[in-house]
Amino acid sequence: MPEPWKPLTGLDELEKASSAPVARPQFTRPEYTQSAAKPSCQICLNPFTREFFKLNGRSVCPDCAAKAKSGQAADGNAAYMQGLLYGAGAACAGLVFYAGFTIATHFYFGYVAIAVGWLVGKAIMKGSNGVGGRRYQIAAMTMTYAAISLAAIPIRIAQLAPARDVDWAGRIPELVLWGIASPLIEILSGLPGMIGLVLLLMGMRFAWKMTAARRLTVAGPYSI
Repeated sequence: MPEPWKPLTGLDELEKASSAPVARPQFTRPEYTQSAAKPSCQICLNPFTREFFKLNGRSVCPDCAAKAKSGQAADGNAAYMQGLLYGAGAACAGLVFYAGFTIATHFYFGYVAIAVGWLVGKAIMKGSNGVGGRRYQIAAMTMTYAAISLAAIPIRIAQLAPARDVDWAGRIPELVLWGIASPLIEILSGLPGMIGLVLLLMGMRFAWKMTAARRLTVAGPYSI
């Protein structure tokens, strides 16, 4: 069939095109998800709900703040374990330094015990975020004594190493006992041994004083 006649002007096509709906681009706002961790108490590790307090500069929950206000020690297992971890690392560093220095120079420098006591006490307080107390003091003194006394084991091994007929398997219990009791055994050597023991006691006293409980200041509450 013949096609219908179209006007030569083309006005009908323009009118239809102008009346047709125009498709507009759709813009949507991007959504972002936040995966930030919820703040929690630095003592009991429980997450905050509505408010928190400042205990010596640390963020704590209302329960821990109430315990501090009532005179109880603001302590927790997390703070204690972290303090022990830091203190053990400092004690190991002191042991290695003291034993290495003695083996290299063949000179017993007793003042290292004071430095080790200070280092252990500082590390424990750093790990516990400033929380001290009786159990921290006992741990600090024990670590200081262990670092200095057990340093005698690698020193003794270095002395026995030139001998080729050493039964090392049988020597292990003897070396361990020797290391634990070495500060007391050294007293038998006379004045140098007594001076070494006094310096070790001074180092332990440093560690005891540095890890004592501190006065607690509570501020707040602050809203989340």
